[in-house]
Amino acid sequence: MNENNIYNKLTNENCMIKNENGELVPNYDLTMVNLNDGDVVKGKVVKIDKDEVLVDVGFKSEGVIPRSELSIRNDVKPEDILKIDDEIMIMVIQKEDQDGRLILSKKRAEVEQNFDRIEKIYASGDIVEGEIMECVKGGLIVDIGLRGFLPASLIDVRKTKDLESFIGERCVCKIIEVDRHRNNVVLSRKVIIEDERKEQRKEILNSIEIGQIKKGIITSIADFGAFVDVGGVDGLIHISELSWNHVKHPSEVINVNQEVDVEILGIDYDKQRLSLGLKQTQKDPWLEKIKDYSVKDVISGKVTRIVKFGLFVQTEGGLEGLVHISELSPDPVNKQSDVAKIGDELMVRIIDIDFDKRRMAFSVKQVENPVEDKEEEKKVKDSKSEEKIEKKEVLDKEEEKKVKDSKLEEKIEKKEVLDKESNKKKQIKEILKEMKEEANIE
Repeated sequence: MNENNIYNKLTNENCMIKNENGELVPNYDLTMVNLNDGDVVKGKVVKIDKDEVLVDVGFKSEGVIPRSELSIRNDVKPEDILKIDDEIMIMVIQKEDQDGRLILSKKRAEVEQNFDRIEKIYASGDIVEGEIMECVKGGLIVDIGLRGFLPASLIDVRKTKDLESFIGERCVCKIIEVDRHRNNVVLSRKVIIEDERKEQRKEILNSIEIGQIKKGIITSIADFGAFVDVGGVDGLIHISELSWNHVKHPSEVINVNQEVDVEILGIDYDKQRLSLGLKQTQKDPWLEKIKDYSVKDVISGKVTRIVKFGLFVQTEGGLEGLVHISELSPDPVNKQSDVAKIGDELMVRIIDIDFDKRRMAFSVKQVENPVEDKEEEKKVKDSKSEEKIEKKEVLDKEEEKKVKDSKLEEKIEKKEVLDKESNKKKQIKEILKEMKEEANIE
């Protein structure tokens, strides 16, 4: 950097010198400066034109600042930023162009000086503030004394599409990259916002509980789900939690910037993220529709999909159920297409309803000859057989009891007969004894 101080060097005593003839002439050697390309010097504005500004830098001729070299901002008018007699710092771009003019740049001198300041801020980790002055491909240009580049992805925590709306705003950014040789400074506004919200997120997470219903804003959509801002905390709705119906892509049911009610499914305190569910805040249409159906019902449906293990049939109510290949026909089935094709109408019997997994199982072969009827017949036969067995057992027990009772009565009768005979013999003996005693027969 070569700053000329010719205005300080000139005095009343040294501004004039004597030549070879003893005449007083201006001291041109004192007032002339030696300039090289890249030097940064001080100059005084002497003239302002539409497309250029003339500056006195103490050179043999006045220097020219082209309009494009006046400011880091494009399309500025010279009269808007400079006045006659303004002292400014400029850089020498070309000592002599094809017209012999000294070409200068106010813009490059300012950038050179500001790079020193920006490098110090970058090293210390401090922040810079500037006005967003231009929208370019991939981001914004911020005036921080030089052209700082703010990528679109680092403007906000949310994905930003309308970059034009930021022009004219002032923003605080952190410098994340400085390359002086490439004249490149990369900024991030997102880092500042994240730092401010970090403490807020901790407080918010501590106040949230699993199962709560919260309002959120869809910030972005991916193939696997949607990201949601819930009061300043990032959350993800997985594609499986978006709707009770099958969803091929999240954009089928939600849009960016849409406000939604979500249920808190999980909380990651370390990563400060939430797992969210959208369908949990809505009525399950499957449960509403399934009320019209019961196991054993025979209904009509249309074939919607054919898979290796069977085919899917959709009812008139919009519910879908699986007909397993083993339930397609009483006869062995090699190909499902032998029984039905997509779009065919089929009569099916509901053989199972799984409320937990929200699905139904159908059968074609049981429409005319359901397994339930056979099982019912078998149950009736088994019941009758059991009844006969029970009756037979009862009869056998009664017969056995009768036999036992008969034998017991017989024993009692025999005992009674024996007892009578025994008593009779005793009586005869007593009579004989008495007769002997009366006759004195020994």
